[in-house]
Amino acid sequence: MTGSRPGWITPSWPAPPGVRAVTTTRSGGESRSPYASLNLGAGAGDVPAAVARNRARVRSALRLAHEPCWLDQVHGSNVVPAARYRRAPRADASVGEAGSPPCAVLTADCLPVVLCDATGTRIGIAHAGWRGLANGVIASCIAFMDRPGRELLAWLGPAIGPESYEVGPEVRDACLAAAPGARRAFVPSPARMGRWLADLYAIAAYQLESLGVERIYGGGFCTCRDRSRFFSHRRDGMTGRFATLAWIHDSSPDPHDAGERLGSTSVA
Repeated sequence: MTGSRPGWITPSWPAPPGVRAVTTTRSGGESRSPYASLNLGAGAGDVPAAVARNRARVRSALRLAHEPCWLDQVHGSNVVPAARYRRAPRADASVGEAGSPPCAVLTADCLPVVLCDATGTRIGIAHAGWRGLANGVIASCIAFMDRPGRELLAWLGPAIGPESYEVGPEVRDACLAAAPGARRAFVPSPARMGRWLADLYAIAAYQLESLGVERIYGGGFCTCRDRSRFFSHRRDGMTGRFATLAWIHDSSPDPHDAGERLGSTSVA
């Protein structure tokens, strides 16, 4: 599979030269049902050796110099510098720069939000399901990037679409407590009284705009409906995870880890 990217998604956005981002799909790996086939989630219940081989395929296909900075995602708002860790850090966002390992998040309905600055010197990525949005993961990622919102570009990767994402009033209340102006992101469900159809893309866009980010791209996917390309927890329950990765291409020799330059961190 070296050099092969079977239907992977590359953002259509005016990112500066050197900024790279991609979302994998479920095709082209070694995992068996219900994780077939390019499952990259080590905590989804798949055979660990299959996940390791799948991750190696991704690194080979993208010709990455470093293993991506995989995270132990908990639907929170913690952000870490993209660096080489002995254990995946418990966080839901990472920030890197030239020479850093690629930032990465794993999803199967939640929203991956990729951020870069206009000069192409800093990249960030956030895992933003409804809990992450309610907990302020996008704001935390932008704060860690240490760039004004007006200097950033955002790309919204594949997530569950509003036509498939029915939620209860507690989800709506939590999201609106964090983003009161996002009421239009919720419409009453035609199927069940008291339930709502939630638009993660609209919630994220509102939060980005409120933080000064005006250049927002992407959206329009539905992981739940697109069975051939995406894993979906809402659709399948037990399932795999695809990845969204972002990095800054750098042809210079391997520098020190990003931790010293992007804020202190303990190597776990």
